[in-house]
Formats: sequence, structure tokens, C-alpha cells
Amino acid sequence: MEMHTNMIEKRKVADSRSYHRTRMQKDLIIERLKGKGCRITKQRLTLLDIILEHECSSCKEIYYKASRVDESIGAATVYRMVNVLEEIGAISRKNMYKIAYSDTCSMEDACTVVLDDETTYHLSAKNWNSVVRAGLTACGYLEEQKIASISIKPCGCENAGCY
Repeated sequence: MEMHTNMIEKRKVADSRSYHRTRMQKDLIIERLKGKGCRITKQRLTLLDIILEHECSSCKEIYYKASRVDESIGAATVYRMVNVLEEIGAISRKNMYKIAYSDTCSMEDACTVVLDDETTYHLSAKNWNSVVRAGLTACGYLEEQKIASISIKPCGCENAGCY
């Protein structure tokens, strides 16, 4: 019972840190929007909350979540907001995607791997999951856990040979 209580306390601390980090991000983005001359409307705040709190893979997904919160938000509003957020450097559309990672997913071509000799592998979600699990296990990162999510960011360094 004591271990369960400790786990709950750890979650509260992590959630609190996450909330403060998101709040700071939101405040910084709002300041940048104001600096660009944008009005801070209720719709923009709603969209900003959705973008910061959820891992949306597209403008369409943001729109669906936003329309559940506020029916007056249109798709064009979402696209405009995403464009403005990209202009001020708050988000990058290059990173707005999710990777299929489930070992039960039947999606084909969930991941494409291109090697430097131009060898290309198209992996199904199930195969992608197997490759990632094998790699994590071989490196000692994974034991019996299941993968909950995978996020990949493109390289941003200046090294020409870096992929």
C-alpha cells in the first residue's frame, strides 16, 4: 500500500511540473502573438490549450478537438492559428505526426527506413514495434513494459553528415 501511495505522489509531482511547463510555454506564446500584433481571443486560447495539451498529428485533428470545445471554431481558424504559431517559431509542422507503434496495429507502411546506401525498408506497425522493442531490449532500456508512445524529431544540427 505504501508503494502505491508513493507512486501516486510521484505522479502528482510530475503532473505539477508538466502543468507549470505548459503554463510557461503558453504565456511565452501569448507574448509572442501579442508582439506580432495578434489579438488574444477565446478561440485562439482554446486552440493553444489543445495544441499544448494534446499530441495532435494534423490541423484536422486539432479542429476536431477544438470543435468539441467550441462549435464556432472553424477549420480555417485552426489553419490560420497553426500558420501564425509556425511563423513565431512556437511549433513546427514537420513534427506534427504520430508514429504507429502498437504490436496489434495492422497498418502497413507505418514506418519507412532509408539507409545511406539508399536501401529502403517499409515496415508495418507490427514490424516497427518489433524492431523498436528488440533495440530497446538489447540496449537494456526495456524489460516487460509495453511501448506507450514514440516521438521522433528531425535532426536540427548543422553537421552535414548527420541524418
